[in-house]
Amino acid sequence: MQKTLAVATKELRQILRDRRSLLILLFIPAFFLLLYGYALNFDIRNVRLAVQDKDRSTKSRELVSSFVNSGYFSLVGYIDSPAELDRLVNVGEVRAILAIPPDFERDLTVHKPVVVQVIIDGDNANTASTVMGYARTLIGEYSNVELQALPVAGSRLPVPVITVEPRIWYNPQLRSTLFLVPGLIAYISMITAVVSTALSVVREKERGTMEQVRMAPISPLPYIIGKTLPYLVISFVSAILVILSAMLLFDLPMRGSWLLLCLAIGLFLIGAQAQGLLISTIAETQQVAFQVALLSSLLPTMILSGFIFPISSMPIVVQWITHVVPARYFLVALRAIVLKGAGLMSFWQDLAALTIFAAVALSLASLRLRREWGHQ
Repeated sequence: MQKTLAVATKELRQILRDRRSLLILLFIPAFFLLLYGYALNFDIRNVRLAVQDKDRSTKSRELVSSFVNSGYFSLVGYIDSPAELDRLVNVGEVRAILAIPPDFERDLTVHKPVVVQVIIDGDNANTASTVMGYARTLIGEYSNVELQALPVAGSRLPVPVITVEPRIWYNPQLRSTLFLVPGLIAYISMITAVVSTALSVVREKERGTMEQVRMAPISPLPYIIGKTLPYLVISFVSAILVILSAMLLFDLPMRGSWLLLCLAIGLFLIGAQAQGLLISTIAETQQVAFQVALLSSLLPTMILSGFIFPISSMPIVVQWITHVVPARYFLVALRAIVLKGAGLMSFWQDLAALTIFAAVALSLASLRLRREWGHQ
């Protein structure tokens, strides 16, 4: 027992000296509990709604108000032109569109059945199914209110005053595969890219060859880029193979430009590998680098990117945190290209965000390495 206590005391002293490992053991679990405890939410809220109201009557405004007051929908605005409707859905500014036909109020007044169309962006099958359920329920409740004013002849039951005509864009069958596969592509690519480069620089430290690299006639930035290029090529080929396999095995469509797809993949992988290199310059051992790489890529990509849990349903603070998760922007671009066939103008902001992330991560990794070399 005494020998066991002696070993335990020695190990405790080593843990206390290694502040980075101690920080990972104590702070990271509590931080993730708070962060993901708020982010993990299967409720769909704040669905961005646009309205195409061709009636502009009191009754149509009441129907719109029932959507907004439910707490599930957030009104973006009213639209008139089909081109604007297409643009809002393609750029992801709205998730659902409520189309109210002309003579809506007049038909209700004369007890004539009315068909209301609900258009939903189907790139996320789970969210689309839930939003359709919300829309059916709200329109059904409003229809029941209108039914109460209708006379019932004999034993004949009244038919619904308002019926819903659903239209699911980009995924009419609501196949979950079309929703999951793009997320899995981002998930797999992010983890492999970050982990592969996170071990590259720290491997030089553990082998004792970093001093030779420092004495070589090369500055930190070219060294960082040289470290990135081989892994970038391998990761890019891997990502393309994953996409081709998804098209072959899961019938993933390709409705957009392959050139734009390659551009989006390239920017995403550069940022992911730059993140791995930054981790590699900070960590002292491959074990620590591997742990930090997994924690900083696996969970954020899975939970904070919009892959599974809608970002709009998260608390405002968590939504702001998601802006530093590159997979968030890559998923928007990937789904826009593959599922929607959208052009560059629909997601250029997401590509710009990926570019900024990659530039910042590469710069920080270079500065960190230059600082290390300067201290040696």
